[in-house]
Amino acid sequence: MDIKNVVVAGGGVLGSQIAFQCAYSGYHVTIWLRSEGSIGRCQPKIDHLRQVYLDTLEAMKSDPSAYAYGLLAKQDVTPEACEAAKAKVEAAYQDLTLTTSYEDALSDADFVIESIAENPKDKIAFYTEMSKHVPANAVVCTNSSSMLPSAFASHVAHPERYLALHFANSIWKNPSAEVMPHAGTSKEAFDETVSFAASIRMVPLKIMKEQPGYLLNSLLIPFLSAGQALWANGIGSPEDIDLAWKLGTGAPNGPFQILDVVGLTTAYNIASMNPAAKDPTSTQAKVIALLKEKIDAGETGVAAGKGFYDYH
Repeated sequence: MDIKNVVVAGGGVLGSQIAFQCAYSGYHVTIWLRSEGSIGRCQPKIDHLRQVYLDTLEAMKSDPSAYAYGLLAKQDVTPEACEAAKAKVEAAYQDLTLTTSYEDALSDADFVIESIAENPKDKIAFYTEMSKHVPANAVVCTNSSSMLPSAFASHVAHPERYLALHFANSIWKNPSAEVMPHAGTSKEAFDETVSFAASIRMVPLKIMKEQPGYLLNSLLIPFLSAGQALWANGIGSPEDIDLAWKLGTGAPNGPFQILDVVGLTTAYNIASMNPAAKDPTSTQAKVIALLKEKIDAGETGVAAGKGFYDYH
């Protein structure tokens, strides 16, 4: 399949990154958003990514530690190549289209990546309307971090061309792309998705059957949950829990620093799906209540300027 037009549904932390990386890689990219307000919230993220890419490429000229796999092959890094890549950044920035129209976004789509909130009703609403507009031969992927593609396949017009394509945050430097089918996904769609992931300078990680959390989050979510449980039960502060992890492992970030990057709204939505949360005395319910306090205060993470830490 000759993929030219890519649609990313959702302009959050990862949606905006996926769209920008696809545009940087030469695809014509449209970001579909639910409202004009969503466009207003997405555009600053795109503006920020433009600057991050430009700054990273400038740093890569002289600092090997600044290297980002998603921007250039390591053996190709020269000052001249970094300058040429900056032109690709500017072209990507100019070419990105933001719209609330299903028809405008999807009528000629070759590849669709759904990256909207981790809310089943919202996803089903999107897939139901999307299916009225998207071409039959398009590949449709979900970037869901916690829900399986089989949960939504019946709401997609061509479920054999539907599967999961999951990215890590800061995809220009953390280039994992987990490709996971549901039982009805065709081999052709799976192989096309693997090839597409490689074409946007990601490293495709093949998952042979459905697994909640894929590979990365099967490791990450229990880690983040353990940190939140320590916090919710008053065992330690977010700062000390993070410091314990960093001192003990040499890792650059602790669970709460990671949660700030992921976004507390995403963490809240994932935590709310745990059946244990129905018991108000449970640790899970305490976590949800504390996260909601911070969300209601506008402290949703790095993108908001404040989460567990202050980024102003």
